[in-house]
Amino acid sequence: MGIGEFDREAHVAEASGAAAAPRTLAEALRARGDDGLAALLRARPDLLGPVPNDLTQLATRAGTRGSVIRAIERLDRFSLQAAEALAVAPDPTPYPVLLALLAGDEGDAEIEAALPAAVALLREQALVWGEDERLRLVRTARELLAPSAQHPSPTGLGPTVAEATSGMSPGRVQEIITAAGLTSTHDPVSAVAALTGLFTDRTRMGELLDTAPPEALAVLDRLVWGPPYGEVTANPAPPVRWLRDRGLLLPVSPRTMVLPREVALHLRGGRAHRTPEPVPPEPVVQRDYRPQVVDSAAAGQAYVALATVEELLKSWDRGGPPVLRAGGLAVRDLKRIAAALDVSEPIACFWLELGYAAGLLASDGEADERYAPTPAYDDWLDLPPAERWARLVTPWLTATRTSGLVGGQDAKGRTLSALGPDLDRSSAPEVRHRVLLLLATLPPGAAADPESILARLRWERPLRGAEGSASTADLRSRIARWTLEEAELLGLTGRGALSGPARALLNLPLAEAATPAEPGGGVELSVAATRAATLLAPLLPEAVDHVLLQADLTAVAPGPLRRPLADALGVLADVESKGGATVYRFTPGSVRRALDSGQTATDLHEFLAKHSTTPVPQPLAYLVDDVARRHGHLKVGAASAYVRCDDDTVLGEILADRRSAPLGLRRLAPTVLAAQTDPVSLLDGLRSMGYAPAAESAEGDVLIARADAYRTPPRTAPVPVPDGPPSPDSTLLSAAVKAIRAGDRAATAVRKEPTTPTTAGTLPRTSAAETLATVQAAAMTGSAVWIGYVNAEGSASQRVIAPVRVEGGFVTGYDHTADEVRTYPLHRITGVAELADDQV
Repeated sequence: MGIGEFDREAHVAEASGAAAAPRTLAEALRARGDDGLAALLRARPDLLGPVPNDLTQLATRAGTRGSVIRAIERLDRFSLQAAEALAVAPDPTPYPVLLALLAGDEGDAEIEAALPAAVALLREQALVWGEDERLRLVRTARELLAPSAQHPSPTGLGPTVAEATSGMSPGRVQEIITAAGLTSTHDPVSAVAALTGLFTDRTRMGELLDTAPPEALAVLDRLVWGPPYGEVTANPAPPVRWLRDRGLLLPVSPRTMVLPREVALHLRGGRAHRTPEPVPPEPVVQRDYRPQVVDSAAAGQAYVALATVEELLKSWDRGGPPVLRAGGLAVRDLKRIAAALDVSEPIACFWLELGYAAGLLASDGEADERYAPTPAYDDWLDLPPAERWARLVTPWLTATRTSGLVGGQDAKGRTLSALGPDLDRSSAPEVRHRVLLLLATLPPGAAADPESILARLRWERPLRGAEGSASTADLRSRIARWTLEEAELLGLTGRGALSGPARALLNLPLAEAATPAEPGGGVELSVAATRAATLLAPLLPEAVDHVLLQADLTAVAPGPLRRPLADALGVLADVESKGGATVYRFTPGSVRRALDSGQTATDLHEFLAKHSTTPVPQPLAYLVDDVARRHGHLKVGAASAYVRCDDDTVLGEILADRRSAPLGLRRLAPTVLAAQTDPVSLLDGLRSMGYAPAAESAEGDVLIARADAYRTPPRTAPVPVPDGPPSPDSTLLSAAVKAIRAGDRAATAVRKEPTTPTTAGTLPRTSAAETLATVQAAAMTGSAVWIGYVNAEGSASQRVIAPVRVEGGFVTGYDHTADEVRTYPLHRITGVAELADDQV
């Protein structure tokens, strides 16, 4: 059965009378129950800002271009294909016509099974309204999805015969129907209808195409799946002329022909889409592991993540790199950080952005702005390892900053830098959650094929694309790829499979896989993070309180060190290599650093002997004593700066050394040199010459320089950029539905005809005496009245109230519009009218 036949049946049904069928979207919404309205507002929260006054206003807002685009972008592929099919179908469209457009002449069981749910979704979101016999796509959605020369449809279909011939001369139309074997008509309208009837009649259309030259059929084959437009010369080839003369190709310009929609649908076997996709692709298992193996691998990577973030921020203890004028980190500083962490630059960007999202690092806000750890970093270090991990993965799940964009360009062609602006992408949290939830649909220990995850995401949100990115690649897919990599770095996955702690973080069952609805499942993320940390804690390696000292001036930590030992050893020695066992190396510079922190040689010997399971090697003991013997031999203070030493020969050597020239030294006394530079530069200069000076206070005491002294002022973590209005909770939905219903009752209430005629839609107008008398009478009888009211800001509105008290120039009553008792000044009431008897 063709589209034209279904359309005729629809008109017959309309004539025979579905009188109760809604005529507008507002009427369709009015027929919904409260649950249906709540479902619409939940799916499209932008309709709540602000709460509509009534259902007419809600319907108007639901049809605005911005709101419709936002709703269409969140449709899955099959629901979108159903909407696209409605956009090329007659308006209104019977359900069988829609099914035929999607399933084709041969039918498709999967499409027949999936289409009711797709139509229900479109109805729920107010993109489609009407009963199955008269489905209507909202006008704005039809304008967005219908094919045109400027905006081709994904269906690849062109305009209808009526649209393509709208500017054609009546004589030319008559020539076409005559060439097509039809009887001439008396007017263009009936001629176009006859040509449309021919193209939608499967039998007659088949007979016409049987007479076509093979070359003409080849031309149709090239256009049938789109684009439907083709360029022609002033003197087209015979096959094209044959098609043009019979209306199988219609001109849209002197050089362009188009394949009419009805012809394309016949050639396609009735399908609007080449490949309908009613069933979402499922994630494919790439490899299976035992869940214990997955959890162990994930826990090991979680420990590496903690160590990496700690190492990064510890290297900034004296102040990190400067902030660029435009914000962010310079490329050379990023390269330096990547080399220090022994990772690639994209991975270094991820750790930087993770620390920033967790509130562990920020800019100090000084005139010479630099990055540094925040006070929250010190609190983070004091937490147990599992809780520290939870403090990293929780902000990662909700952060909109996307480190994978670093190195790309913004809309103005400027390079995006780490920790800089313009890295927020509002869709990132939703994509991260969705990727992890798709991994959770697989059995525990199963690693998914990444391409199958990406295919599922593209099916779920086919229109969520570049979001302003200069790249032609789908941003949603790129974020999904980055999510898979970042989840592995954080220990949420092990060997590509979701770990047990990650399932707890998402509030999913741990024993067996389940298909979740939404992340969190009503449980706060902080509670889920606590559960995840509890599961991770026994999987992490236990901290040790000892090292193995070796004769080559190194110390081997056989596992993660306890916090006091790790801090002290980090000052006394430099990390040489990391892994399962960390190797520290003692150098003159590292020993001097420990002495600068206020420790003595005796303190260092006792520390080494206490925490080593092996005897302290003699070379290490000699190194400590040798550096301590020379440490503090020179005293540096502020003159601008000075150098003091009991041995005047040492000062003479310094003055004679050419390397001391930039310091501007001169002898003030046999044991004192003055410098033109500041104390810090003087200390650095003397140390570069091979000396080991100690800083001195104005009182002559040795100054203790702590490595972790520099912190930013208290900083809050960056706030994620919302992806549209937030989803309303049940309380807000209930209140909004109640207010819309009350406003709609007031707006649709039938009023008695006023004594003074008024224009439709205007406020009632009565004199002050008439207003007072009417509301007093209503208060005595307990009836409701319709009033026009202008508030203090000059905003006019119509309300239905039931007055209960009139005194002192005010009327107090139950406002049916606001669904509460209110008091109104009489002088702000423009007029009053009684309601019809059946409305009281």
